[in-house]
Amino acid sequence: MSFKTPDLLDDNEEEIRNGGVRVLAPMFQRYGGRSSFSGQIVTLKIFEDNSLVREVFGGDGNGKVLVVDGGGSLRCALVGDQLAILAHKNRWEGVVVYGCIRDSEDINQIDLGVRALNTHPLKSVKKGVGDKNLAVTFGGVSFKPGEWIYVDGDGIIVSDKPLI
Repeated sequence: MSFKTPDLLDDNEEEIRNGGVRVLAPMFQRYGGRSSFSGQIVTLKIFEDNSLVREVFGGDGNGKVLVVDGGGSLRCALVGDQLAILAHKNRWEGVVVYGCIRDSEDINQIDLGVRALNTHPLKSVKKGVGDKNLAVTFGGVSFKPGEWIYVDGDGIIVSDKPLI
């Protein structure tokens, strides 16, 4: 499905005014083999522990995008090449990480949309700590499970209903 976030915003000005469509602050780097991606939001709230990322990516991701609130930590990576391969295998559209990834050159070869604050070579701890499917907020936007996210080269927008 082809889209441009500027066009989606232009076509939904009323929804922007009433808060149904929100625009994330421009703070993310582009990784992964997919330049644009969209889908229904699945959320995680974790901090320097990516155990739940593996668990979620192990499930069917058809039509879904994982939004990971990693607290903005720049001290370790929350997604690496093995998790990206797992996500691709299970048909996830993409992932937005409020934190870091690693193995970026390998991830860039995988047909998966990835946005993250930066890269870090250190892997996370694995204690199984975190929360799934709750509202998370970063970059001036709240993300609720089941809402819709649209990501391309111009930015990231979130909507309470499908825009395309």
